[in-house]
Amino acid sequence: MTPPAAPVMQYRHLGRTGLRVSVLSYGAWVSFGNQIDVPAAKALLTKCREYGVNFFDNAEVYANGKAEEIMGQAIKELNWKRSDLVISTKIFWGGQGPNDVGLSRKHIIEGTQACLKRLQMDYVDVLFCHRPDSTTPIEETVRAMNYVINKGWAFYWGTSEWDAQQITEAWAIADRLNMIGPAVEQPQYNLLARERVEVEYAPLYKNYGLGLTTWSPLGSGVLTGKYSIDSPPPENSRFSLENYKNLATRKLVKEILDKVDALKPIAERLGMKVAQLAIAWCLKNQNVSTVITGATKEEQVAENMESLKFVHLLTDNVLKEIEDVIRNKPNKPEIFR
Repeated sequence: MTPPAAPVMQYRHLGRTGLRVSVLSYGAWVSFGNQIDVPAAKALLTKCREYGVNFFDNAEVYANGKAEEIMGQAIKELNWKRSDLVISTKIFWGGQGPNDVGLSRKHIIEGTQACLKRLQMDYVDVLFCHRPDSTTPIEETVRAMNYVINKGWAFYWGTSEWDAQQITEAWAIADRLNMIGPAVEQPQYNLLARERVEVEYAPLYKNYGLGLTTWSPLGSGVLTGKYSIDSPPPENSRFSLENYKNLATRKLVKEILDKVDALKPIAERLGMKVAQLAIAWCLKNQNVSTVITGATKEEQVAENMESLKFVHLLTDNVLKEIEDVIRNKPNKPEIFR
């Protein structure tokens, strides 16, 4: 019997750039270096590529640099054609020294070089400022990111968890200096976290062509439906890890878990799991360039990627059903409607 065909991957432009990224991508946060070694990484990355994923996300802070080392070594051993891949990493938390943190020109340049060394690559496709730095002038950061691009160490630069005002200021500076502005933002976006993507950034999509590489589509795992208020987190799940115990106390609360339970019948009626419903819901937002997924097992990668098959089932009526459950749709100012 012939196995069912894998869903056809779709690609969207990264904002207004010419770069095309798979609408579902894979990130190394949590797993690489903490739960995953090089052989396991090779298997996961290979499974992603089988589904057409071309965008892989990392950061200097993930597992204190180990995540970049593992991803870089895995890709090297897989001997993949570099131009087939879109690799991103993020700069902000690079170490314990006074100049190892933040978005100074010094740390951006030294941090980028260190990232490339760990990844064993000549360049990354996208370099993100992992958080805003209130202690460094944005002009210094804009100039440094353009220097990195001019050096060929990155092709595009972006921000992560910057507010709309900071992104607007960065673009104003870039325009004044005839430099390249941030093409993309990497915010959290899921059924439980919506305000920034749907309201705050709304003017930026039109004004600057801002793209989004969104993270945590499953709300750090809450939207998988595997957690219960009456039971401890499953062994080897994210919330069972010591580093995530504090996050678990904030996320695994009755109000949230009740909403997840109420989503399950909707997902089941449509023939999918609640996690796939959550991912498909993110993909319905056309301002999202790619949804970054995470997984520690090949079957988890497959389940995430199969979400592509269900996006078309999220009709206006189904989306209203979902809204009636989660009851958190942000109110957009009249000017954005």
